[in-house]
Amino acid sequence: MDRVERTAFVFAGGGSLGAIEAGMLRELVASGVVPDMVVGASAGAINAAFFACNPHAAGTAQLEALWRSVRRADVMPWSWRAMFSMLGILGGRREHLVDASGLQRLLARHFAQTLLESATLPLHVVATDMRTGAEVVLSSGAIVPAVLASAAIPGVFPPVRIGDRLLIDGGVANNTPISAAIRLGATRVVVLPAGFACADRRAPRSAIEHALNALSLLVARQLVQDLERWAGQVPITVVPPLCPLDVSPYDYARCGELIDRAAAATAAWLAADGLAATGIPGALREHDHNEDHPNCSADLHGVHAA
Repeated sequence: MDRVERTAFVFAGGGSLGAIEAGMLRELVASGVVPDMVVGASAGAINAAFFACNPHAAGTAQLEALWRSVRRADVMPWSWRAMFSMLGILGGRREHLVDASGLQRLLARHFAQTLLESATLPLHVVATDMRTGAEVVLSSGAIVPAVLASAAIPGVFPPVRIGDRLLIDGGVANNTPISAAIRLGATRVVVLPAGFACADRRAPRSAIEHALNALSLLVARQLVQDLERWAGQVPITVVPPLCPLDVSPYDYARCGELIDRAAAATAAWLAADGLAATGIPGALREHDHNEDHPNCSADLHGVHAA
């Protein structure tokens, strides 16, 4: 008996670079691609939750509007007072740098008390058990705390208690949860990567930028390893990430630009039958942008074999 085909959209984490996934998603939906489930981690959990509740062109337009309007102060209101409090200079001591109330308000405005299991498409959000480091896949319960947990960057946001567990950023355990999608029954996976800042990027300007840039480089390498590991299990297609890319995952001022670039690149990739390809986009592998390899724009329309 032939098995039932089930396509999963997998949304990777990446801070403000999650805006890239909104541009990719617009073109995928416009082309008629409809997944059977969505799985997301960290910033990708926001996109996954929004799309699972609104899996149509109007929903992708609303997600775009969200990313275009969001500002760093809305989700990550860093201040010297918070830094001093974390260091114990102002008395007392806090274990995180940023209050998550801004992000919580943003999520509550869109999801209120909606449950994961009530989403139009099956929705799975990946977080990390703070004590053990184990991956935790949340498939039931309220969306807001699940996404807050998945996006709780260690040391930046406070952990989120769900049941008897303290949970932190899903990117720690599985930033691009391909393996989770396969365990959940996906027979085909379409990966929407946030990408990472690469060519000739400026030096990070703050502690948070240093942390997020280092994390983005790490997860890009992990994604390549995961693609190599799981490619033999199910067909995996990766929407090529933007490259060159010189935007910090902490910079929310350029989200609109990222959406527009990603949408244009994805539309061209789809027109070239990119969905039929499997493999690893060259922009995810180690590369440079010297005279012999001036940029990776050609990789937006194809992939290199894994």
